[in-house]
Amino acid sequence: MGEPRVETSPKVSDEVRQTTCYMCACRCGINVHLKGGKVAYIEGNRDHPVNKGVLCAKGSAGIMQHNSPARLRTPLRRVGPRGSGEFEEISWEEALETAVGWLKPLRDDAPEKLAFFTGRDQSQSFTGWWAQQFGTPNFAAHGGFCSVNMAAAGIYTMGGAFWEFGSPDWDHARLFILFGVAEDHDSNPIKMGIAKLKARGAKVIGVNPVRSGYNAVADEWVGITPGTDGLLILSLIHCLMLAGKIDLDYLTRYTDAPLLIDCDPKSANYGLYLRDDEGQPQVVDRRTGKPAPYDGYSVIPDPGGHYRHAGVTYKTVLHRMAQTWLAPEYAPEAVAGRCGVPAQQIRALAAQIARAAFDDPVVIEQPWTDFRGERHERMVGRGVAFHAMRGISAHSNGFQTARALHTLQILLGAVETPGGMRFKPPYPKPASAHPRPHAFASPGKPLKGPALGYPQGPEDLALGADGQPLRIDKAFTWENPLSVHGLMHMVISNAAAGDPYRIDTLFLYMANMAWNSSMNTRGVMEMLTRKDEDGDYVIPRIIYSDAYSSEMVAYADLILPDTTYLERHDCISLLDRPISEPDAAADAIRWPVVEPDRDVRGFQSVLLDLGARLGLPGMVNDHGGAFYADYADYMTRHERRPGVGPLAGWRLGEVGLSHGRGEPNGGQIDSYIANGGFCAMHVPAEARYFKPWNMAYQDWAVSVGLVDEANPYLFTLYSEPLRRFQMAAEGYGTHQPPEHLKPRIKRCLTPLASWFEPFEHGASLPGDYPVHALTQRPMAMYHSWGSQNAWLRQIHGHNPMYLPTKLMQDHDLKDGDWARIISPHGSITVPVAEMAALNPETIWTWNAIGKRRGAWALDKGAPEATKGFLLNHVIHELLPPKGDGLRWSNSDPVTGQAAWFDLRVRIEKAAPPDTHIPAQTSPVPPAPDALRWQVKD
Repeated sequence: MGEPRVETSPKVSDEVRQTTCYMCACRCGINVHLKGGKVAYIEGNRDHPVNKGVLCAKGSAGIMQHNSPARLRTPLRRVGPRGSGEFEEISWEEALETAVGWLKPLRDDAPEKLAFFTGRDQSQSFTGWWAQQFGTPNFAAHGGFCSVNMAAAGIYTMGGAFWEFGSPDWDHARLFILFGVAEDHDSNPIKMGIAKLKARGAKVIGVNPVRSGYNAVADEWVGITPGTDGLLILSLIHCLMLAGKIDLDYLTRYTDAPLLIDCDPKSANYGLYLRDDEGQPQVVDRRTGKPAPYDGYSVIPDPGGHYRHAGVTYKTVLHRMAQTWLAPEYAPEAVAGRCGVPAQQIRALAAQIARAAFDDPVVIEQPWTDFRGERHERMVGRGVAFHAMRGISAHSNGFQTARALHTLQILLGAVETPGGMRFKPPYPKPASAHPRPHAFASPGKPLKGPALGYPQGPEDLALGADGQPLRIDKAFTWENPLSVHGLMHMVISNAAAGDPYRIDTLFLYMANMAWNSSMNTRGVMEMLTRKDEDGDYVIPRIIYSDAYSSEMVAYADLILPDTTYLERHDCISLLDRPISEPDAAADAIRWPVVEPDRDVRGFQSVLLDLGARLGLPGMVNDHGGAFYADYADYMTRHERRPGVGPLAGWRLGEVGLSHGRGEPNGGQIDSYIANGGFCAMHVPAEARYFKPWNMAYQDWAVSVGLVDEANPYLFTLYSEPLRRFQMAAEGYGTHQPPEHLKPRIKRCLTPLASWFEPFEHGASLPGDYPVHALTQRPMAMYHSWGSQNAWLRQIHGHNPMYLPTKLMQDHDLKDGDWARIISPHGSITVPVAEMAALNPETIWTWNAIGKRRGAWALDKGAPEATKGFLLNHVIHELLPPKGDGLRWSNSDPVTGQAAWFDLRVRIEKAAPPDTHIPAQTSPVPPAPDALRWQVKD
């Protein structure tokens, strides 16, 4: 009898539609296979610039996200107490009129009474524009509690950072070092890149308290103590400078190292650059020995120069760097105990970096011309590349730690050179090229500029004439001057306390603030339901938009149900968070590859509808009707400035279709769809490296509309904006911080990268809370979204707390036992598991696996709700009391980023818990026992 015939290549679809994944922020290209009009299979798009066909578990499981039983079905209005989850279904017309009825009086009388905050959406240039037109300064997004320290430190230091701003030179790096990289962000490009490095024999080093994911495949692991990365980096800088292993030519040409600084403590400009009458920073010109503009034609800066004039001595930034970082306090022996890394290992790491950078430079035979007019015959770089993310950002010293890492790269000459870190267009873009924040609200009028921006000094703070904060989150104040992404983790706390003022309406999008997106989760749930002495909610109205029945839904008064990512238009824009790679500026779209089978609408289209009903400028036509039909129409016709809109591809040029600049094109989206959902504008070969100083790149960027004029600039190892705030704390200038903040500003806002102990470590007595506790994103999940997914739940159905071997032994614990984790804020009881490859003073768990019973259409006995947990419950948005009568925000003092990873705890063996947070009522029915369907021919 013959073997049965098996169809090895069954037909999986009768149509393939190409769009952009939304299962994480990687934004890979996907092919969505349809059969009978239903989604049958999702694979990677091999032509896409981000993933080149590679797709992770999350992306493949998008089919289950699209078909999730937790999807909201229709607009809802609360009918029970807030938090009860009791709603009635209403029509879209009723929902929109309700929202307008709440919002219009605010816009007419007090626009700041609207607090509009979005979560992990990828259309922040649009939502920010909407908030600006409404007139509220109270707008921000997810970055304030994610990785703003990395982004802001990068922008202020060199005009870009990692991930969406830049990436390693995967093709030329010989040594790759990761610091605190989460496994869910940018995962496909990083995996592909590490594969390239491994294939070439390049070495990979992971610096992380936890050896999982990328660190597990590293050739060397540095199990650092949490919160000390900056100290380790400054010790590496100490070793490299002491050995003379820095790229002095690079520093002299492309950074502020040779710029002159006022060194007279009695001078009104103490610590600022010496400038000429036109405001240009000065260097000592080697040819004349006299000051000259740094960008003067044929000027040869002297990095060791000094100048004395009118009794004031001026020395270079390089002199200040050596004076600061060669101090004994940064020697490996001085930092080893605190970092948990032996001095010998620190020195060995510095030696590896030096060898990779200087023993064998990376050379590309490509001529180019710099901004001083000098022609270079080759592109010469260093074979050392770094990558870092939330792990070093989410500390109260994260901004300065990120600056230290950017400084290390620059000292090596390993930024925008072959083998190092490369910017992704539209970056590089220095802080001075970004707008400054605007916060003065006027009834019935837009803000005069965007709510978020990059302050250059105290005059840019969002403070009223009385010195009080103009924003509900207290962003851009003396507490957090450079809070360029806002402080989303402080919005509800401040609003509930009426500090600095009361708001009327909290409008949230995709921000699960009642669960995993908040510190102090129980406290936030109480704040959302808190009432005043008259029995009214202290936050009077909450509007929420989401695609799914998350924990936050139960706390809203009005629900505007969003679509899934396969059912709507989206714009991954060069104005926002594009999908560019170093060799190409690229943007992308999502489009409805399937139509919704529920009464839901894409949130961006809903915003435009609300904007038109409210009469917001730019959203109504001359007759008072809606200017844009929907978000797709906005994507096509909106212009942020003449010839530049949300999408750069297939615009109407002078002689036909062109990319970059051009008039709006009604067929633009169709062109994107025909091209696989993306557009890529390739950087010319002469312009691919040295972008901030390469005139070929500067001219190309102007030609495609990234900028309106060439803007070469220097990297700023020494930050004048930070120095201006520090000077104010020292008593200079007319803008002065409150007395109680002066010591902190002087200590933490240093113009050169520095390190200070995380605030909670100092506030909590080490003897009481001796253990560091971290959360980490799993590669198979992305925040809350993945842990409702029928396929992904099989990978991570619950999460243990991982303890190092010694702590397991000290507390007589074994895998599966339960322990009480106690912080200064509270305690949780959790299952534990042993992990040997872990910093001995650190415990950790996966984040966002734990769910509240009743949410996400999960069964009430689901392991996510009975065994899964959140560490958020024992993290507070405020620091423990210090005895000074103040409760300080648990945030970075520069940017306000939430200091998630500063948590200190103690451990006690415990019995399994017999109580949980009560189940919430869900507006969607529970999921079936099995989520399955058949797609037929």
